[in-house]
Amino acid sequence: MTIEATYPEIREAVADLCARFPGEYWRGLDKTHAYPGEFVQALSDAGYLSVLIPEEYGGSGLPLGAACAILEEVHRSGGNGAACHAQMYTMGTLLRHGSDSQKRRYLPAIASGELRLQAFAVTEPDSGTDTSSIGTRAVRDGDDYIINGQKVFISRTRHSDLMLLLARTAPRDAGAKHTDGMSVFLVDMREALDHGLTITPLEMMMNHATTALYFDDLRVPAANRIGEEGAGFRCILDGLNAERILIAAECIGDARWFTAKSAQYAGERRVFNRPIGQNQGVQFPIARAYIQTQAAALMVREAAMLYDAGKPAGSEANMAKLLASEASWAAADNCLQTHGGYGFSTDWDIERKFRETRLYQVAPISTNLILAHIATRELQLPRSF
Repeated sequence: MTIEATYPEIREAVADLCARFPGEYWRGLDKTHAYPGEFVQALSDAGYLSVLIPEEYGGSGLPLGAACAILEEVHRSGGNGAACHAQMYTMGTLLRHGSDSQKRRYLPAIASGELRLQAFAVTEPDSGTDTSSIGTRAVRDGDDYIINGQKVFISRTRHSDLMLLLARTAPRDAGAKHTDGMSVFLVDMREALDHGLTITPLEMMMNHATTALYFDDLRVPAANRIGEEGAGFRCILDGLNAERILIAAECIGDARWFTAKSAQYAGERRVFNRPIGQNQGVQFPIARAYIQTQAAALMVREAAMLYDAGKPAGSEANMAKLLASEASWAAADNCLQTHGGYGFSTDWDIERKFRETRLYQVAPISTNLILAHIATRELQLPRSF
């Protein structure tokens, strides 16, 4: 049984590209906390990072479903798309809410690989997933905004030329809703670094080039504000929904990688003169992981189809992310268990991907917040916060 009929040519080509970057490549980077620059450049040269950019700006003009296929195959091949996936999901904000002049200025260079838009700065130390409580402020000063504040757990900032930044331009209690009064800015990090922007690396469990950002009277041109002032939360929602769907596709890829590894090892490993996969105690969890993955993949496809059709997809994006992240984590845990001691060996790549896929139970958006969203939006239950 297969449900992978979407974009078979793209999937095959991506798998071929990923074969040039085997486990040894990723293990080496993981040990030194290095950025996979060669891999990202290969994806860029092949046109995969510009897949969502319209053809008029030099991209492929394909829907989000194509981007899902690309990232799923990256993870299914044993790699990790975290080094570059932001250049896809940030398009949800820039394409749908950016001005014509902003698109003309930046998209051709992003599509060609001349510029990288790999950073999306929303999370702060004191607000976490309560985005309406962010404290970073942007104050209008003539033709500029002056930005002060801090962001945390922002990935790829040291490997990006541009960054989408969410900041408050009005107090939280000044609007009709707490999500009013925030604005989105496209920050040129080449100009900002050491001129009001300080980047501090954070050592994390995963090799995601994660950093903390500090803004000290950073000047950003008003022309770089995306959308209307105060409407930034609505602008980033298109990016956040795309992010959740794309991350869900990555989780599907992880789950398929783990399940394939488990099935292969269980069929080959012999204990007590027979394959361990002959024991139902071993084979049933693998079969369950496969079933979970297939079901989650259908939800990811549904969410991507709604998003591409321009229809509301918030709940579907959240459900896809929850189901896919739980499928990948279940497959990862079972894969480690199936391999026993070998699963903990760095040479087998299982422990690396085990760490990587665990993140998606927490971010982007925690499982509990997804459940709260579904409870209140789909089931009309009272809010708990």
